[in-house]
Amino acid sequence: MRRGELYRVSKIPGDPKKHRVVVIVSRQALIDSQFSTVVCAPVLTAGQGLSTQVSIGIEAGLKHHSWILCDGIASVRKTELTHYVGTLPNSKLAELDRALAMALDLRF
Repeated sequence: MRRGELYRVSKIPGDPKKHRVVVIVSRQALIDSQFSTVVCAPVLTAGQGLSTQVSIGIEAGLKHHSWILCDGIASVRKTELTHYVGTLPNSKLAELDRALAMALDLRF
């Protein structure tokens, strides 16, 4: 399990869909730890091109053009991450970092 990987998960609390693709956004040290959850961002087929959203598509293993919504991050149990979809390319990981910083109002 690595940061930037996409998984299809069942019912995230508060999400109306039965299944959702998510991307792992936690730092690798947390992913590798004994902690039972990781932070993920949902992937939706609709986006508005906001600074907190990252456009992705088939290069990440998806069937359709989609958007990572960094304003919707949630904690997901590692045991739920069993249906691997794909991995973000390095260029998209950099975009993800910027979108997360914007969503969380982080300044470096």
